[in-house]
Amino acid sequence: MNNLKVNLEEKKIFISNFDMNRALILSTIAFTVCFSVWTIFSIIGIRIKYEIGLTDTQFGLLVATPILSGSLCRLYLGILTDQYGGKIIFPLLMIFSAIFTWILTYTHSFYQCLFTSLGIGLTGGGFAVGVAYVSRWYSKDKQGTALGIFGMGNFGAAITNFGAPFLLHLGWQNVAKIYSIILLFIGILFYFLAKNDPIVEYRNKFNIKPDTIANQLLPLKNLQVWRFSFYYFFVFGAFIALSLWLPRYYIGVYGIDIKLAGMLTAMFSLPGSIFRALGGIVSDKIGARKVLYMTFYFSLFCLFLMSYPATDYIIQGIYSDITFNFSITLGPFVILTIILGFFMSLGKAAVYKHIPVYYENNVGSVGGIVGLIGGLGGFFCPIIFGFLNDFIGIWTSCFMFLFLIVLISLIWMHLAILDIEKKNKK
Repeated sequence: MNNLKVNLEEKKIFISNFDMNRALILSTIAFTVCFSVWTIFSIIGIRIKYEIGLTDTQFGLLVATPILSGSLCRLYLGILTDQYGGKIIFPLLMIFSAIFTWILTYTHSFYQCLFTSLGIGLTGGGFAVGVAYVSRWYSKDKQGTALGIFGMGNFGAAITNFGAPFLLHLGWQNVAKIYSIILLFIGILFYFLAKNDPIVEYRNKFNIKPDTIANQLLPLKNLQVWRFSFYYFFVFGAFIALSLWLPRYYIGVYGIDIKLAGMLTAMFSLPGSIFRALGGIVSDKIGARKVLYMTFYFSLFCLFLMSYPATDYIIQGIYSDITFNFSITLGPFVILTIILGFFMSLGKAAVYKHIPVYYENNVGSVGGIVGLIGGLGGFFCPIIFGFLNDFIGIWTSCFMFLFLIVLISLIWMHLAILDIEKKNKK
């Protein structure tokens, strides 16, 4: 069996390809299930909205609350994984979240749902756990690809958007119970099949204590970390937000039923997930910077068209008024979401390609804070979308907001690159 030397080269640690592949496959499956549960309110939340009688702002808060807890815990979970390993942290996270998912089925008010959604949201922290765990099995020239494959677990959002509507005839409570059982089963399976990563094994063998939390947090002083985090606010946070918000958008704008809305949203979530591996491969080949440039340019193009509201025009002609309408029909809109999801997928992989390159010994903390900020995008954006709907009254205002975020990201990245090139010339 071929062997590959990773991470602790100077300590002569070798890892078999079988162990690497096992860690990657188990982590990707676990993350996919976690992501499915994390976005469950995009579908069952619509039923809860009508049962309880929520406003758009309240609905936005409900679907965003799991994103908040899943984001805030990422930094701490990343650090815990660096210290104790993903074999322990990942199963504990899934089992704990499965319990809260089951409890959700017994709630009867808006605030009860909010409370349980905080526990359900911890599934979003699985990303930080997986990044710290998977990256330790691969060398630098393979980490972009490995983390890209792991990031395909975002496909869980597509599973929920596509599959959950067809289970709703069982009642939203039973849908939550099914998700809870699957999450619990995968958590137990992960514990018995996964192995400790090589660094944890090395520490255990020589009785070495993990680095202190204070030392792990030192890289967060770098502005570069926060720049990466802002990119991730869009490529990941907006992806989550749209996965949650698009079913509501399709129903409100195009008047379709929830099953079709879920399937069309899955068409956005699917390329936004499965092509993350491609983003990792391309980032390994041509560099993450070029991939981010492509992501931002194409995202601006898509969001510009999606931002334009349906408008009736009246032109005063020579003999009579000339009237016409501009609007994006359902077909072209779906195509734009697919293109947008594709480039967001590439961008997610490109952002995380940077982290083990620049912060090899602090992947957990740096990856955690980048994931935290990205996740906060998934929390704040649905609330902002709902607020803009209630306050401005224009459906496409959500895309106007995202256009602004991408524009700021592109300008910030370009200025930072120019500054780096200027310093290198000196």
